[in-house]
Order: sequence, then structure tokens, then C-alpha cells
Amino acid sequence: MKAEYNSTNLPHLIVIGGGFAGLELIKKLNGKSIRITVFDKHNYFNFQPLMYQVASGGLGPDAIAYPLRKIIGPMPNVAFRMAEVLRIDTKLNEVETNIGKFNYDYLCIATGAQTNFFGNTELEKYSMQLKSIPDALDLRSDILQEFEKALSESKTGDVERYLNFVVVGGGPTGVETAGALAEIKNHVLPADYKEIDASKMKVHLIEAAPRVLSSMSEISSKKAQQFLEELGVKVQVNTAVKSYNAKTGELTLSSGEILKTDTVIWSAGVKGKTIDGIPEESITRGNRYKVDAYNKIENCNNVFAIGDIALMTTDAAYPNGHPMVGTVAQQQGRLLGKNILNLLQNKPLKPYKYLNLGSMATVGRHKAVLEVFGIKMQGYTAWLGWMFLHLMLLVGFRNRIVVLLNWMWNYFSYQRAIRIITRPFVHKQ
Repeated sequence: MKAEYNSTNLPHLIVIGGGFAGLELIKKLNGKSIRITVFDKHNYFNFQPLMYQVASGGLGPDAIAYPLRKIIGPMPNVAFRMAEVLRIDTKLNEVETNIGKFNYDYLCIATGAQTNFFGNTELEKYSMQLKSIPDALDLRSDILQEFEKALSESKTGDVERYLNFVVVGGGPTGVETAGALAEIKNHVLPADYKEIDASKMKVHLIEAAPRVLSSMSEISSKKAQQFLEELGVKVQVNTAVKSYNAKTGELTLSSGEILKTDTVIWSAGVKGKTIDGIPEESITRGNRYKVDAYNKIENCNNVFAIGDIALMTTDAAYPNGHPMVGTVAQQQGRLLGKNILNLLQNKPLKPYKYLNLGSMATVGRHKAVLEVFGIKMQGYTAWLGWMFLHLMLLVGFRNRIVVLLNWMWNYFSYQRAIRIITRPFVHKQ
């Protein structure tokens, strides 16, 4: 029998989330004897590793987004619904959404992560973040608007506040964002805003841990900080943010220093994006679902979680859980697809073991760190490797071509191609 979505006699799998994990799962089950409904509140897949390049004007949003319907369309047994999931009823095997209720035989939660502000409501309300394309577009507008304000109010004492950009969090997103801002200072500001003294623009990177890129080796960490400082970024480690007053623009650090800024970019932590209805005892640290070796949520019979939302402690090499990165999500999605087929055929399930393919981060032109299969690279070679791997990971041939052409333009012109304010950003009051 040919597997088709309208074949109601087939078991029904609901997948919540169309990110790295969810897509790999449905690809594995494409054409198989199971009916699949995918829910996501956006109608596109978002390539998060390049989000900071949209925010800094290097890429347009269409370069890193890909329509989910274009991916799912050719899959005969899969359907997509653009909807927000409100609640799960594990007793009735039912998912409640803003477009109605849907029953399932199997459920997979792949909702990913959201920004963790660690209870700081002021920073949650007033800082910028980079978790979605609207976030990136808001940040891009804000950066350009701060430059315009610095020009129009150059005779007031607020110029320092407008031209101070503070990135909180020294992980890959923070390091890459700070590097992109430094390149704007060094190449874009002198060309586009000649009336502004570019030396007045300051980029700060604040990290509470003893070093940036703490998930990578100490060699890579030190080299990344060196690259940042060569670009003019002021890096402060062993330093936390205590508070932020949006009215005065005062950001208070644990060292006692106060930075005046309108733009605080928060990349200091993430937590799982849970859904109402899953038992509270199944939620563990980091607001993630505790799963067994097969990604089944504890205390749930037919509910699975994969990717950033899942915390697995059964992998001997990662007793505290796997890193919240795209490769884990993709691998878990593919394996869960195999295991669901095994369930349908009454075959034994295969436990998940993470195959670490490496880590990387780019700081700027010719400046990157790359660790793969125990090999550590820094500088130009790592930068080329970073670009190649990101191009290959992008979804869609058109997106790869668009990104490559933009990168070539940026490389030869020393300019960010897309410096337009299409949707002005208004700071919350």
C-alpha cells in the first residue's frame, strides 16, 4: 500500500517543530507507512547559525530561511500546519493548537530552545536577542538607527551611549556577533557615516566564565579572544551583568563598571521551550525534557523529544546531557525515525550515542577557530573550513548560491550588502 497522508488507517505521528531535529525525523520517515503532521508557528526553516549575519547586514533573511512547504510538499505521507501548539493531553493522546485539536498515536516534541535571562526581567524586556529572523531584523534596524541618532544628535552627550554595543555571552553566537559588529566599525562606519568618528564606536563582549568559547579547547578559546581584541572588541571574562536601566542606558557589571548603551545583545544562555501538559516530573534542569536512551520522555508512553529540548543522561560520554547544537538535533532526528519504524515492526530500538563532529566559530575575515576529529585549526584555514561547512549545511541550492555571492561581495568590497531599515525598531518603554 502506498503511504499517503489521507490514508487514515495508518498510525499518526505529530511532530512539533520544523527545525534541524524535526526535519531530519520526517526525512527519515518520508514515504513510510506512517501519517505525519508537522506543526510550527513559522512556515519556514530557519538556519540559526547565520542569524547574526542577517543582524549585521551581511545577509538577507531569505538567504537563511527555507519554506517548510517546499521541503514537505514532495513527501506523500507528510502534511504541514502553520499553528501554535497550546497544550498536550497525554491521556487522550491529543494536541491542542490555535487551529483545533489533533489526535496522535506517536508524538515528537522538537521545539528547540529559547533565550534564558536567568530571572532578570529588566534584561528580558529591554535587551536584544537572536533566536528568530524577526529578532535579527530588529537588531539590524537598531544598529543602523543608533548610527543615525549619533549623527543627528552629535552635539549632545549621548553619542557614547548610541555607539556603545554590548554583547553578553561568550559562546559562538556572542563571539560571532561581536566580531561582526567590530567589522562594521572598521569598514562600514568610515565609508557610510563619514561624519562619525569611528573610534567612538565601542564593542564589548561580556562573559561570566573564565574564558570565551568555554565548550571548545583552551587553545581555541585564547585564539578567539586574541582575534576579537585585534578587531578592537573589549573582552571582559569573569564578569557578569548585574542590572540594566533602559531609561538611563546604564548597564551595571559585577566588576562595578557601568557601561552606557542603548543596545544590549543577550546571548548568555538558553533553556528548553516546553509545552503545557507534559508531566512536571519529566522536566529537568535547563527547562528540558528528561529522555531515555531512545529519546522517549520519562513518564510518557508514546511521546518523544529530540534536539535542544531533550536532556539525555544515558550516553556514557555525556552524563550531563549533550550540547545544545544542531548536529545533536540532526542525529537524534534521524535515529528516532529509524526507531519509530522499528516500533511499528516490533523490532528492538537502538540507543542514541552522540558522534561529535567538532565545533567552530568565526570572528571575522580570515579569523576563525575550528575543531574537528581532534584536529584544532585557527586563522585562515579554519575560516575557509567554517564557510564551506556552513554552505553545505544550508537547506536549498538557491540559498547556498545567495549566501556564497553575498560572502564574495562582502569579501571584496569590505562592505555589508544589506544595510537597510525596512522595519524600524522601537525600543520598549
